[in-house]
Amino acid sequence: MRFKSIRLENFRNYKEQTLEFDEKLNLFLGSNAQGKTNLLEGLFVMGLGKSFRTNNDKEMIAFGQDIGRASSVVVDEDGSETLIEIAYAREGKLIKVDGIKLDRSVDLLENVYVVVFSPDDLKIIKEGPDNRRRFLDRELCQIKPVYYSDLGNYKKVLKQRNMLLRQNNTDMALFEVFDEALSDYGLRLVDERKRFTAKLEEISSRIHSEISGGSEELKLSYETGVPSGEGDSLAERKEAYKAKLRKNFDSDIFKGYTGFGPHKDDLKIELNGIDIRLFGSQGQQRTAALSMKLAEIGLIKQETGKNAVLLLDDVLSELDRKRQRFLIEAMSDVQVFITSTEIDEELKAMLPSGKSFYISGGNVLT
Repeated sequence: MRFKSIRLENFRNYKEQTLEFDEKLNLFLGSNAQGKTNLLEGLFVMGLGKSFRTNNDKEMIAFGQDIGRASSVVVDEDGSETLIEIAYAREGKLIKVDGIKLDRSVDLLENVYVVVFSPDDLKIIKEGPDNRRRFLDRELCQIKPVYYSDLGNYKKVLKQRNMLLRQNNTDMALFEVFDEALSDYGLRLVDERKRFTAKLEEISSRIHSEISGGSEELKLSYETGVPSGEGDSLAERKEAYKAKLRKNFDSDIFKGYTGFGPHKDDLKIELNGIDIRLFGSQGQQRTAALSMKLAEIGLIKQETGKNAVLLLDDVLSELDRKRQRFLIEAMSDVQVFITSTEIDEELKAMLPSGKSFYISGGNVLT
């Protein structure tokens, strides 16, 4: 899969812009705060219908405007083209695929797969567990549309339950309804995350071994407080889940939020048996993050048979030459978009041929 073109209208700092892309490499060059990342964001929303930078769709509408639009032509492996259009308004958003309005954002999935890698992703390892959960959820939402729906439903029920907790509501019959839904969606999320983590470990550990010259073994494991219920039926696992919610009820009422569930889980990352979230060097943490990101591309190919598009947001400057070289070699089969303030001659020599776009104040020169 690849992007053939993009058109932005009143999107972030772009009033009106249309670009045609190279099939392999596209460089967005320019000073900071000129709109390079906004272009990547415009591409990213084509895959999931939402941004990798904000949960507030209204932020993508240009200042002083009522509606912002982004559209792109996507080319599949068989050469067929798909037009994706997204309009953002204060009241919500409208998504069309080949002119047909979608009733749900989840119906947008599978038209194009996008992996974004930014300096923030280099912090996946050492920062809070919410970053690692977001990492898992973002990719699972692309690969499995049903996960996208389950995650949205889980968050909706969790929000409603937390609202009742903050109101000091003790109607246990009402909480039983919410706990039934939480256990249903929660177990689905945990099971998918576990399966995904196992597959991600298989690919990322191989990549990490190559980068480290075989000196380090990367291991990933999903940490959850949800009862595993090995050998138990789904009904038994749901009962165990609900029992734990009931057990924690007094604590939840006191705190005003639900303290148990997949929204509290984490991804454990080890090198040679040592938890690098706590004890890894910066170099080890960056190599692990790079390995996991590259594994995303391999996993998408494995699960869907499609190539993902790789968006590198000012990340090459954060990597040393060895890791730059490995990343460039690994992205040879996919379309890549790179933002940077500048590309030095040595790095430029390592990159394949492609197109360069120079960005200044929301205007693009080729």
